[in-house]
Amino acid sequence: MIEIALVNNMPDAALDATERQFRTLLAAAAGDLDVRLALYSLPEIPRSEFGRRRTSRYANIDELWSRRYDGLIVTGTEPQADDLQDEPYWGSLTRLLDWAERATRSTILSCLAAHAGILHLDGISRRRLEGKRIGVFECTRGAEHPLTKSAQDRLRMPHSRWNDVPEEALHACGYSILIRSPEAGVDMFVKHRNSLFVFFQGHPEYDAVMLLLEYRRDIGRYLRGERDTYPSTPRGYFDEDIERELASLRNRALRDRREDLLVEFPIEAAAGRVVNNWRASAEAVYRNWLAYIEAAKLQQLCPV
Repeated sequence: MIEIALVNNMPDAALDATERQFRTLLAAAAGDLDVRLALYSLPEIPRSEFGRRRTSRYANIDELWSRRYDGLIVTGTEPQADDLQDEPYWGSLTRLLDWAERATRSTILSCLAAHAGILHLDGISRRRLEGKRIGVFECTRGAEHPLTKSAQDRLRMPHSRWNDVPEEALHACGYSILIRSPEAGVDMFVKHRNSLFVFFQGHPEYDAVMLLLEYRRDIGRYLRGERDTYPSTPRGYFDEDIERELASLRNRALRDRREDLLVEFPIEAAAGRVVNNWRASAEAVYRNWLAYIEAAKLQQLCPV
């Protein structure tokens, strides 16, 4: 049996979807392995009453500190501060990273959690992008590593983020770049400390419609005046017909900005046509991750 802790820090609206996506991905990657998932969340993540109700069924994070897990997955959340160290959950997150190094065999850090990880572990600061990097980007495999064994040499991965990490700083601090994109930059990288830390700037766990829902959410924020600029269309994601419909909606919104225009977003048509063309690669990486954990566990039980 492999025990995994998932610390789900996603915003309220994405809590259930994120839990479902990781459960589905781990189940597909596990094969005959018995994988058990325990749910946690950092208590300082801002929550509405709805979010507090949803996370009330999660285990208390204080129970984690005296436990060990074979693996840990930590999701990101929407950034609120320019400096990660100013986020209200920074203290709990860094405590979680320190715990992970001594109490897990491997830890996956996703998106903002990846940025927090390299800042805490090696002092590498993320940098703000000019605009949101969102879409499905073609990537290539980099350094050889057990986690990318059997993965395609060229693969696609979804990204959705406002910040980036400098590849040269990662190399200087001993990180291995396993997957990268000419357009999106570093996707997956690792560093073996006491635990194997695995970092994703992208989101291999996303299902087909996740970027669609994020893009619609961002358009709604623009129409309500909650953001100043109209969001960029996700790259490499929609087909030409949907792209034309979305461009038409954008032109109308720029001429006449009002919230009721959101009903014209082609949600049903787009949802029926977007394709999850990264799933096979995601399953391969997570299958290798579980195999790595199983092998490390067996080696400890049966030392040479």
